Amino acid sequence: MKKRPESELAAGASAEDVSRHVCRRIHDLRRQRGWSLDTLSQASGVSRSMLSQIEREQANPTLAVTVKIATALGMSVADLVEQAAPVHNIEIIRAEDRTHIFRSDENCSIRTLSPLHLEKDVEFYELLLNPGGVLRSAAHFEKTREFLTVQKGRVRVTSADETTELNRGDSASYRADVPHEIANSSRSEAVVFLVVIYQ
Repeated sequence: MKKRPESELAAGASAEDVSRHVCRRIHDLRRQRGWSLDTLSQASGVSRSMLSQIEREQANPTLAVTVKIATALGMSVADLVEQAAPVHNIEIIRAEDRTHIFRSDENCSIRTLSPLHLEKDVEFYELLLNPGGVLRSAAHFEKTREFLTVQKGRVRVTSADETTELNRGDSASYRADVPHEIANSSRSEAVVFLVVIYQ
């Protein structure tokens, strides 16, 4: 079992601090496991809408709900509430940190470049696409937009019924509240930096 860090919630922490921390922990742990909100909902018996509100710190989980979520994640309430490392001015994501690999298969690899607990309004990713690789996405929340820059190779971006080709060094922004995709249209690996903004 993973050893609990010595730095736990500071003595005298307010109920609001504890609640905020638990909300962030639930979000981080779910993402680290690669679970969707629907997956956690099915495992815990807590509705998807309630989980979404909790992760966005729009609702405080009751003890009963916290127990259900902790059990679904395979931990005790104490483990769920445990304090992570102290907050620092500079947060580092090392290249070898596997917890930030959001997806990886033979055609596509996505690595999170933004701290997991900050992924609420803005998400930052490194996307690697092998020749023929495609990242297809269903429509996100209303008014969501994506911004990307091609670091290497050539990609084809489609948003709804509009398509464009981008080469190395090109950037584009487009609606992501409609079906959209990023496809490698070259014969070598394509590397893209992708920012998702939820409004």
